[in-house]
Amino acid sequence: MLSRSRTLPSRIHQGIIEERHDVRQYLQVEVQPKKPTDVEKPINMLSNYSKCFDDDGRFKRTGTFWTASAHIITAVIGSGVLSLAWSVAQLGWIAGPLVMLLFALVNLYTSNLLTLCYRTTDSVTGHRNYTYMEAVKNILGGRKFKICGLIQYLNLFGIAIGYTIAASVSMMAIKRSNCYHKSHGEDPCHMSSNGYMITFGIAEVIFSQIPDFDQIWWLSIVAAIMSFTYSSVGLGLGIGKVAENRSFKGSLTGITIGTVTQVGTVTGTQKIWRSMQALGAMAFAYSFSIILIEIQDTIRSPPAEHKTMRKATMLSVAVTTVFYLLCGCMGYAAFGDNAPGNLLTGFGFYNPYWLLDIANFAIVVHLVGAYQVFCQPLFAFVEKWCARKWPKNGFVSSEYKIGVPLFGVYQLNLFRLVWRTMFVLSTTIIAMLLPFFNDVVGILGAFGFWPLTVYFPIDMYISQKNIPRWSNRWLGLQLLSFTCLVVSVVAAVGSMAGVVLDLKTYKPFKTSY
Repeated sequence: MLSRSRTLPSRIHQGIIEERHDVRQYLQVEVQPKKPTDVEKPINMLSNYSKCFDDDGRFKRTGTFWTASAHIITAVIGSGVLSLAWSVAQLGWIAGPLVMLLFALVNLYTSNLLTLCYRTTDSVTGHRNYTYMEAVKNILGGRKFKICGLIQYLNLFGIAIGYTIAASVSMMAIKRSNCYHKSHGEDPCHMSSNGYMITFGIAEVIFSQIPDFDQIWWLSIVAAIMSFTYSSVGLGLGIGKVAENRSFKGSLTGITIGTVTQVGTVTGTQKIWRSMQALGAMAFAYSFSIILIEIQDTIRSPPAEHKTMRKATMLSVAVTTVFYLLCGCMGYAAFGDNAPGNLLTGFGFYNPYWLLDIANFAIVVHLVGAYQVFCQPLFAFVEKWCARKWPKNGFVSSEYKIGVPLFGVYQLNLFRLVWRTMFVLSTTIIAMLLPFFNDVVGILGAFGFWPLTVYFPIDMYISQKNIPRWSNRWLGLQLLSFTCLVVSVVAAVGSMAGVVLDLKTYKPFKTSY
């Protein structure tokens, strides 16, 4: 069992925010009368302090290279992996794998820059930044901080919507595969996704009541295992299909104009839109920078947190990239231009149906965990802000002890209960209104890639290291940022075009699959 990691939000007790920056309150002891014969021994306060608390007065963080890697893999290998076969199909055998590798390298590079921004001024002894937004505030400040906060939390909100859609599609796939098997392929097995989205929403309401990010370490590990499970199944089925075909399908330039798909015949204009949308889907597959600081704040030291985090990031990106290339390329090799938008739910595969059920169940379990990994920072931000705004409000700050069988005592906070429930409810309703998996994935990837993965990490690094303007290094970083901006804009345009096409045949709350 991996050691438990601890992290951020300040505790709230009876309306008072306990920041725990001053360790002296923990070290005060009642003075006891001593006998004249007692020999006083010197007390090493620094030693006692270092054993129990970190340099910011918080309890010792116990996260390791392995727990950090598990958190990252949980965040990275999500529903995006299942759309990669479709993405490669739009770009072809040359551009598809190449673009995927470029996204991996950019994410790895900018993530390494971001790890150096966990501490302000000095990456070893500087002031800790507990969240991505706090790092932007302390290093860049002002208007950029507000813009970053708006983008980050809108992106987290969007990711929650995307995960709700993906989970419901996987739950439907289980039902449809069994239906298809029983009818021997005669029944099209159409059904609505609304009930499955509501079911997923209810599960997230329950899990969202876990107070802090540090208490979901076990959920991240389970989700990481599930992600490898369904990715491996998708890869295995792709390899099996290629072996069955005895050939690799696809072309060097991607989907052919005139190909008949589920949404119609591909025209020259649609090929351009689909290729642009594929960029957004690939960008979404690597979206984890927005919670990297939160994950780094769980890591113990020494060694310096950024050293452990860089190793964890390198391992995680390397592992996920290998999986992505294998799943995307083998899916394209198996189905060519007809590669489904979701490899395990688009019914590219029909048998063995029981293996598809296992894979889709693993997707649902993984997305339950990934939803919380992404949303907990947003929950913590809103609750901390409200506690500072209304410190004496009992609804916001009071906690009530409730005994839960087999669990122990749960600290119920009414504001946390209402706010988190409303958040999950809103993401579920929007997912029911816009249940377009590929389009939503593309939009999310395009919206969050440049500002959160590239621009702010580069800008913070330049400020942190005092890199001179117009120097070679400064120019190189700005060129990288501008190139990624162009990619994001192109991907956003393509994804929005896809939404417009889907809306032509869409009926709210009545769409069936």
